[in-house]
Amino acid sequence: MYTTFIQHLEQSLFQRFNLQSRPIPTGLEYKVSDRGRNPATIRSWCYQCPELRKIRYTSIDAGASAQILNSVIYPSPHYELPLLGIDFLSFGQVKNLIVMDFQPLFQDEAYLAKYIYPLKALQDKYPELAQDLEMKFYDANQYFSKYLLFAKTDAETVKTRVFTAFKDYLNLYWQMLDSAEPLTNSEDIQRIVKAQKDYDQYSAERDPASGLFSSYFGHEWSERFLYEFLFEDAVPLAAGSVKK
Repeated sequence: MYTTFIQHLEQSLFQRFNLQSRPIPTGLEYKVSDRGRNPATIRSWCYQCPELRKIRYTSIDAGASAQILNSVIYPSPHYELPLLGIDFLSFGQVKNLIVMDFQPLFQDEAYLAKYIYPLKALQDKYPELAQDLEMKFYDANQYFSKYLLFAKTDAETVKTRVFTAFKDYLNLYWQMLDSAEPLTNSEDIQRIVKAQKDYDQYSAERDPASGLFSSYFGHEWSERFLYEFLFEDAVPLAAGSVKK
């Protein structure tokens, strides 16, 4: 269901950036599960370039049961840009949840005005995809913007309006990156490094997809996938308590 999205993302990335493959830990880049009604295949890709330190995207194909695309793009810490977060989940033809956002690293007014307010025009363009749904697992005021697209919709809308919005969000993000001034002060750069690590920690502890991964691929594999790939800068809670 999300093949055209992945193809467009890859085309957009490879046209603009000098990408290098970023290693994915052994065994996490691809896996097939025969649990559930339909066999499920999970496949991940990861790249980096001077402007973007980590570009990761993952698809799950479980036939009619589930079609999922998840991606986060992390800028180089020399840029204070938000992260680009994408989460599309389709379960059958009737349940389609889409989330797309510039995820702010900071919540001060100057930062939001510079990097988040430009999203307003896009949210206004897609009012049916901005449904003000309740967030069950996250604090909507942390690492999310008020101009995110967050909606439950139908499969036809995913193919049309969501795909168009996806392209628009990518284009705006590239424009923002093109016009961004690289940071030169080491303290400013370290502030971004810490903010991105904090994002990973926060996300790993709250990501509801870990339960879905476990149901298809088992708990042990899913924990590795969560902490060694999706949010590799996060520390598992048990490990964190030991280190303290």
